Amino acid sequence: MEISYRGRVILRHMLLAVGSLIMFFPFLWTVLSSLKDISQIFVVPPQWIPDPFVWSNYPASLEAMPFVQAYMNSFYITVIIVTATLISASMAAYAFAKIRFPGSNILFILFLATMMVPKQVTMIPLYLVMDRIGWLDTHWSLIVPGAMFNAFAVFLLRQFVMGIPRDLEEAAVMDGAGYIRIYWSVILPLIRPALAAIGIITFLGAWNSFLDPLIYLNTPEKFTVPLLLNNFKGLYTADWSLMMAGTTISVVPVLIVYIIAQKQIIEGITLTGIKG
Repeated sequence: MEISYRGRVILRHMLLAVGSLIMFFPFLWTVLSSLKDISQIFVVPPQWIPDPFVWSNYPASLEAMPFVQAYMNSFYITVIIVTATLISASMAAYAFAKIRFPGSNILFILFLATMMVPKQVTMIPLYLVMDRIGWLDTHWSLIVPGAMFNAFAVFLLRQFVMGIPRDLEEAAVMDGAGYIRIYWSVILPLIRPALAAIGIITFLGAWNSFLDPLIYLNTPEKFTVPLLLNNFKGLYTADWSLMMAGTTISVVPVLIVYIIAQKQIIEGITLTGIKG
C-alpha cells in the first residue's frame, strides 16, 4: 500500500527523532554520570537518576587538575587556529576560484590530493620537523600545522566563491579596486555563511584535538583540555565521576559557539552544496 505524503513526512520525522535520541544518549549519560558518586556509574541495572546528586564533582574536577590553565591553553590555541584558517583558506579559495594563473587547476588538484593522505603517514615526519626547529613541547607545534593548511576549508570555500557572479568583480574593477580590495570588500561579505560553517568545523577539530597534543606536549601546564582529561585515568583505576564532570564543562564552549552560529552554519553548508 502506497504511503501518503503526510505519512512519509511523519515517518521521516520519527526516524530523525530516533536518530537524534541515539546521538544525544552519550551526552546525556555523561551529564548524569558527572552528578553521581563513582560507585553508581557502572551499577547493573543502570541507575539513570543520581541518588544523591553529587554537585561537588564539578569544583572537585577543577581543583584536581590545572583545568583553568588547560582551558586558557585550549581557548587561545583554538581562536588562533580558527582565525588563521579562515583568513588563509578564504584567500586561497578566492585565488583558485577567480584568479587565472598558470597551473592553477593542477595546483588545486594536488592541493586536494593531500586530503587523501592519512594523518598517520605524516605524524613521524612532522614530529621530526618540530624537533629540528625546537617546537616540541610548545603550542607552536599545534598552532602552525593546524592554522596554515586546511585543504577541506579551501575546497568548501572555493565552491562557494565560484557561485558569486563575476559582474560584481567587474563592477569593483571599474571602480578601481584591485585583488585585495575585491577580496576584502566583495568576496568576504558574500561568503560569511560559508566562513561560519568552516569556523565551527575548525573550532570543533581544534578544541577536541587529542592526538596532536599527546604527541607534542609533555609539560602539564601546557596541556589542552582533552589531554588533561586523560590524566583522570590512572594505571589501574580512573576517577570517572570527575572525568565526566570535566568532560561536561569542556562541552560548554562548543555548545555556545554552535547555538550562536547555527543559522549561519546551516545556511553555509546548504548554499555551498547548491552553488557548487
